[in-house]
Amino acid sequence: MRPPDNRRRRFEELYQANHDPVLGYVVRRTANGHDAADILAETFMTAWRRLDDVPAGEKARPWLFGVARRALANHHRGERRHTALTARLASELSAIQRQPREESADMDALAKAFEDLSDGYREVLSLADWEGMSIAEIAVVLGCSANAVRIRLHRARRRLARALSVDPPGRAARARVPEGDSA
Repeated sequence: MRPPDNRRRRFEELYQANHDPVLGYVVRRTANGHDAADILAETFMTAWRRLDDVPAGEKARPWLFGVARRALANHHRGERRHTALTARLASELSAIQRQPREESADMDALAKAFEDLSDGYREVLSLADWEGMSIAEIAVVLGCSANAVRIRLHRARRRLARALSVDPPGRAARARVPEGDSA
């Protein structure tokens, strides 16, 4: 559906009048032009979505600067998280590289078995075991029921265990009675 012309016209006027000042504000606060362009786009996308909230006249520019300021804050938080994650992963990788060759071979086998799983099974395992999400949280992420997540997670773990030629978790704890024998 095409927006009404007056709404579109108002946004275009807002964009023309404020693009350069907002861009200058953002460029002076980012490390590179790509980040500045992303933040500028996010600022004007917010303005489009909330056009009815944008003050008229001269009050529009400070409002846009406030939006840009929040977008910059989000960007900088993301950069800090990225830097921290990179440092943590580098530390973990260096620890893995120092492991004896046998453990490294086990990790290689696990990585290969994990890669051979379908995308859906890799995703549900990642969310449960790497991200530490509950069944209910995974259901929200995947857009399905908690019961469907339980089934997928069970199947994914079973297939991963089978690929590694070991018993699925919890199964080894159950006593196995050969056919014909009774407990």
